[in-house]
Amino acid sequence: MTTPSNHNGRLLVVDDLKVDIALDRGVVHAVRGISFEISPGEMVGLLGESGCGKTITALSIPGLTREIPGAHIQGRILFRPSKPEADTELDVVTASRAELRSIRGNEIGMVFQDPMSSLNPVFTIGFQVMEPLMLHRGMSKEDARRESINLLRTVGIPDPDQRFNHYPHQLSGGMRQRVMIAMSLSCRPSLLLADEPTTALDVTIQAQILSLLLRLKDEFGASIILITHDMSIVAGTCSRILVMYAGRIVEETTDKEFFSAPHHPYSRALLDSLPRVDARRRLRPVPGQPPDLLAPPEGCAYAERCQRATGECFKTHPEMTALGPGRVSCYHPLA
Repeated sequence: MTTPSNHNGRLLVVDDLKVDIALDRGVVHAVRGISFEISPGEMVGLLGESGCGKTITALSIPGLTREIPGAHIQGRILFRPSKPEADTELDVVTASRAELRSIRGNEIGMVFQDPMSSLNPVFTIGFQVMEPLMLHRGMSKEDARRESINLLRTVGIPDPDQRFNHYPHQLSGGMRQRVMIAMSLSCRPSLLLADEPTTALDVTIQAQILSLLLRLKDEFGASIILITHDMSIVAGTCSRILVMYAGRIVEETTDKEFFSAPHHPYSRALLDSLPRVDARRRLRPVPGQPPDLLAPPEGCAYAERCQRATGECFKTHPEMTALGPGRVSCYHPLA
């Protein structure tokens, strides 16, 4: 369903999103009431350990969690298309399937972490880049072919006229990822979701992919949510960072504040676990294990691993409160 747009130019508003997934062994509380906003043209990092809910959050934004068997979604995901003629916003949680199809791959693009499993092995990369152009932009086959070759050239695919007829297995990992980015950008989306886009790539290709995302953000004006567990990926690329832990956002801050003076003990522990070239010390891993989201704790999910935890931390979950340039969910935040 659509509602009048009233969020002061925000492209995306996620409001108290909860995602539960029913499995044979119980219900996984994958996302537990998160809220954040994305402005047009900004790049935001969604950071956290594996299993913290980053990917489920990303899949929820275009409504893909609704396709997961046993999934139950609550809250609101308000998306405001950037097209000039659009004066309403879409609530993805309650939208019809037709409304979701109209924004997936069109207004919201997604780059998945494993391009080999995301690309169809039986179709050429050219056909796969052409498809959304014909579906969403109504291009003829010839126009779509021309535009696809231009897109492949834009994302740095060498000899795009020849590569157009290649199959995914004939490309390197870096080139497959570039094809995914070309597909996601083909309809000039307002929002691009990049889920671990540099996983399994060597550091040189990682740098090229990140540089490409930044350049395309500036050229196309798209907002980007960069989902990762690698802190080096968000450094210098994202203006704002959302730190997730056990299905919740525990800190929202600027990139400068996160790396210089994080306020949540979990954020500090993540930074302390990084190897440093300018210090001779043993690595300090984050102690303990994340909680089981089949039965999450009533209080702060990080309390069992936190040296600053007191009795109240185990009883009730701390609400997000303003601190510095951002917000933090902690009874005893770092100064």
